[in-house]
Amino acid sequence: MPLQAGWLLCLLLHSLALLTLCFHRAATSCSKSCYCSESEAFGGGQTVRCSNLRLSEIPRDLPNDTRRVYLDFNLLTAVPANAFADLPLLAELDLSHNELSQLEPGAFRGLGPSLQFLDLSSNKLANLNPEAFEGLRARANLTNNPWHCDCHLQVAMPRVDLEPLSLTGIVCLTSEPPDVGAEGVPFLLAKDLDLCVVMKKTTDVAMLVTMFGWFSMVISYLVYYVRANQEDARRHLEYLKSLPNKPGKSEESSTISTVV
Repeated sequence: MPLQAGWLLCLLLHSLALLTLCFHRAATSCSKSCYCSESEAFGGGQTVRCSNLRLSEIPRDLPNDTRRVYLDFNLLTAVPANAFADLPLLAELDLSHNELSQLEPGAFRGLGPSLQFLDLSSNKLANLNPEAFEGLRARANLTNNPWHCDCHLQVAMPRVDLEPLSLTGIVCLTSEPPDVGAEGVPFLLAKDLDLCVVMKKTTDVAMLVTMFGWFSMVISYLVYYVRANQEDARRHLEYLKSLPNKPGKSEESSTISTVV
């Protein structure tokens, strides 16, 4: 009996070891169609290369011990929320030369402590969403994108925690308003530009129009109130005049007429 129990325990431990090994292989196996390699340089770790594969979506089966991911020269159009949340060791991410036009809120969530370099160059990014970069302090390449510089971008940039010099890669292709000389200029270096001035002027005009409207309503009410009281006073006077004269009342009626 003790011998059977020993065999059962040994079999259970062996099965547990195999199960652990299977889970480990599933978590660290290379993504389909990508090429993975172990590297001792740059701090070691696994490198996943998915370059030039015409991918339209970010692979969901990237090994969780990956330190570098190359997704450049693909057909990616967006980075969804939590796209890399299962890669706690990721230090370098290359998304350059894609069709990226949208970075959803939380796109790089979970990468704040580990990511050192993010390449978003040569895409179709026109607007900057601070919520996509939450907690991210990495160095980034944002060049060669059709950035549209407007009040929204001006307000958004101070909320992005990327390395400050990275933001010099935002060069305005278009701007709103269009005649402020922002095109072709790194927005961070154009300190005299205020793209919110038009919005401020519009807001001021709207406030003035609103105040004028309220003022007109008050004046109209006062005029109506005065005229209505004058009409009531006239009718009351006519009523008093129509009453029969009585001794002792003539002086009072005369006084009322004088007052009115």
